Amino acid sequence: MSRSTYPVAIGSQHVELPLVPLSSELALALLITVDMGVEFMRRAGEELAQLLAPYEIDIVATVATMGIPVAIEVSRALGLDQYVILHKTPKIHLADAVSEKVRSITTDVEQRLLFDRARIGDVAGKRVAIVDDVISTGASTGAALRLLHGIDAKVVAIGTLVTEASLWRHALGEDAQRVHALGSIPVFRPDGEGGFVEDWTG
Repeated sequence: MSRSTYPVAIGSQHVELPLVPLSSELALALLITVDMGVEFMRRAGEELAQLLAPYEIDIVATVATMGIPVAIEVSRALGLDQYVILHKTPKIHLADAVSEKVRSITTDVEQRLLFDRARIGDVAGKRVAIVDDVISTGASTGAALRLLHGIDAKVVAIGTLVTEASLWRHALGEDAQRVHALGSIPVFRPDGEGGFVEDWTG
């Protein structure tokens, strides 16, 4: 494959995602939710909400930053007014945050998910859906699960626009069965001729 984009179906919508090298051995089809446009995210949110609706969600949680448009649109489509964010960068209101270690595929260093203690009452004892843009290695989703379980949230479903390859299945273990996705994409390896080949294992 020598093209610089990769076609993918995300629910009923079809897009071309740019292929971006992450290293000499790995490239990703990059989905940037904040660049996808209002109408795309509205429809994707509605379609993902349809998959999550049977779980009687009380509140949606996501990991900043690319998951925020997903959380907004899924919450809107489910008729919910509130959602919660797990942050990766310190903010003034997060000085005493609940935290959990995380390392994602697109960052070189270990980070921490941070959750505002003032919002614990919004999720404790509630039926929570974690939503995100992409589930790749499962590291961010796994950290979100651990953090939310630690504050007595009941995570009943996980929703994503796309899953990437399959490493996330092993990382999430039994929780992998909670994942609902609108699409799936591989990662990409060099083919030795200046192009890329699909790798669905990861």
